[in-house]
Amino acid sequence: MENMDLNAPHSMGTTIIGVTYDDGVILGADSRTSTGMYVANRASDKITQLTDNVYICRSGSAADSQTVSDYVRYFLHQHTIQLGQPATVKVAANLVRLLSYNNKNMLQTGIIVGGWDKYEGGKIYGVPLGGTIIEQPFAIGGSGSSYLYGFFDQAWKEGMSKEEAEQLVVKAVSLAIARDGASGGVVRTVIINSEGVTRNFYPGDTLPLWHEELEPQNSLLDILNAPAPEPMNI
Repeated sequence: MENMDLNAPHSMGTTIIGVTYDDGVILGADSRTSTGMYVANRASDKITQLTDNVYICRSGSAADSQTVSDYVRYFLHQHTIQLGQPATVKVAANLVRLLSYNNKNMLQTGIIVGGWDKYEGGKIYGVPLGGTIIEQPFAIGGSGSSYLYGFFDQAWKEGMSKEEAEQLVVKAVSLAIARDGASGGVVRTVIINSEGVTRNFYPGDTLPLWHEELEPQNSLLDILNAPAPEPMNI
């Protein structure tokens, strides 16, 4: 403890995903909030509501991403009152981009904006560190995304059903949790379409196991007698 520099930069990891499908979008994230090697919160919610039809996935500094989402939520509320109708996903994403770009020297956060509106349907926008905005059919972010680019190139396809898209998101987050030490906990998903919003929760002990990953144990001593798990088939 005597040699610990409390002012040194901390490694902040996560895994966030946004995927479009035929009728809307699905957002997914793990739940581990870390400060360096310390897990500060193992069941945090990284998918934040902006409006009734638009949500964001937050990565990087929790304080920065929460501040951006609070400002954008306030501006969108004013926008909705002035127009008399809900804001579009594009408007919400551009507000996130504007705040992120104008404060790029002070913010350490990457955000995925996803939602559905009556004009363009389901849309996903990535706003990475620095404030660029990119419309994509799927977006991944956080430290766990390094392990997922090849997986998504192989597994994502156009015209997926809601069930296929959600299964893809849960499988991808579980893979990142298995490989990335800064991702972990549970998997949360948010489905947004013309019918509204559905939130789903997948506990950590129900996620698929990947190669050489150990099953959850009540005691470290149980691991000694546990058989090696079978690798998962994609």
